[in-house]
Amino acid sequence: MKPMLPLRSWMVALVGLLAVATAALAQVPAPGSSRPQRSVRLAPPGSKPATIRPNFIVILVDDLGWSDLGIGGGLLYETPNIDKFARSAVRFTQAHSACTVCSPTRAALLTGQYPARLHITDWIAGHVRPKAKLRVPDWTKELPSETTTIAEVLRGVGYSTALIGKWHLGGTNSTPEHHGFDLNIGGTDKGQPPSYFSPYKIPTLKDGPVGEYLTDRETDEAVKFIQSHTNSPFFLYLPRYSVHTPLQAKPEKIAKYREKAAKVGGIHTNPTYAAMIESLDESVGRILETLEKLKIDDRTVVVFTSDNGGLIPVTSNLPLRAGKGSAYEAGIRVPLFVRWPGHSRADSAVNSPVITQDLFYTIADMAGAPLPAKLPRDGISLTTALAKGFDPRRDSLYWHYPHYHPGGATPYSAVRRGNWKLIEFLEDHHVELYDLATDPGERKDAAQMMPHVTATLKRSLESWRDQVGAQMPTANPGYDPAETAPTAGKNKAATKK
Repeated sequence: MKPMLPLRSWMVALVGLLAVATAALAQVPAPGSSRPQRSVRLAPPGSKPATIRPNFIVILVDDLGWSDLGIGGGLLYETPNIDKFARSAVRFTQAHSACTVCSPTRAALLTGQYPARLHITDWIAGHVRPKAKLRVPDWTKELPSETTTIAEVLRGVGYSTALIGKWHLGGTNSTPEHHGFDLNIGGTDKGQPPSYFSPYKIPTLKDGPVGEYLTDRETDEAVKFIQSHTNSPFFLYLPRYSVHTPLQAKPEKIAKYREKAAKVGGIHTNPTYAAMIESLDESVGRILETLEKLKIDDRTVVVFTSDNGGLIPVTSNLPLRAGKGSAYEAGIRVPLFVRWPGHSRADSAVNSPVITQDLFYTIADMAGAPLPAKLPRDGISLTTALAKGFDPRRDSLYWHYPHYHPGGATPYSAVRRGNWKLIEFLEDHHVELYDLATDPGERKDAAQMMPHVTATLKRSLESWRDQVGAQMPTANPGYDPAETAPTAGKNKAATKK
């Protein structure tokens, strides 16, 4: 028989076992959180971790249409850097913005919630139609303080956070700094820059040399932030002012595209817009090159997307119908490319519908960051779709826009389930139904031919509105059928949205 170990040896062994168990339990996700795809344990200060949480760069372009890139089929546009990036990433071919205008989409991306739930349902401050048939609800014009943003989620697990570009989710009491961002460069309550050339007259961005271009300046600031955060995880949110109006670009680029437009023909013809897109492409190229030079590209997730569809007549969204500010696909169909190094499948596509707020859950999942237990789940993580190509599983996507817009929208709600999309126009509650697989341009209303599908989707839409507390427009006692032209909201600096 082997001699028994002394009591002291048993105690040492027991302490060791407890230490191992404690370390293992530390890796178990909190209830309601997702298990990380990578090791997410941060090393003690000053030491070099074997693995760290991935960095995140989210590039949100303003008003970029689904086909306004070379890879999107735009003959006029030259976007070699974005095209190359898209081929190194997963392309979501049925990506939708959360709204047909900007502020609601921005709120959805940051909070993971439907705009209808947040009551942020129009661009801030919105258009006013005092004699329209319906009176719009008393909606929310800033990001509520009680919401939890992805910046706050990530900062809670050790991330440095920065916003460089457009905020447009409130002013004095609702700045990026109020919502989890350590650094804010360029973000204000306004929806467009006074000028794309310095002096910019943006309170949160110091003017550069006279004539400096805003897209270039945002890039300079982004590069500096990345360079100063190579040894710790960061979340860099780049909501670009470009390519929103005012249309302003470098003169030499405008001249180049004026000549090219005359030669190539096609549906895209605006040389200034094309020039702005080229500067955007150069910016993306510089950011990706910076990651490579610093050797952190293999641990940096990069997302590229847009806040809504392209603005007509600045661009054309054909064969999709209409554009920004409309109830149809061209108002909400956007490019979406995601590269997750070591996980996502390069040069691949996911063809199932996804929506802006999915990015909130995807980023939190990748970082292994726990989410608040009571957070409404209005999106899904796309990590499985990115890594394995599986189509995301969900029942439906929804939209609610109880407003009027010069892009063509009257108050409406919409639901997409599979290839079917139903739109309810709230002035008279008539519905239209489209099969997006066979009719992506939404030209053949199938509501009368498919009554069962129509009734099912309408019930689903009504149930969803009740569930999220969607605000509905009401009858307007001042209605004047002869009055059709919108007037700008009180925020005169942001009248062209």
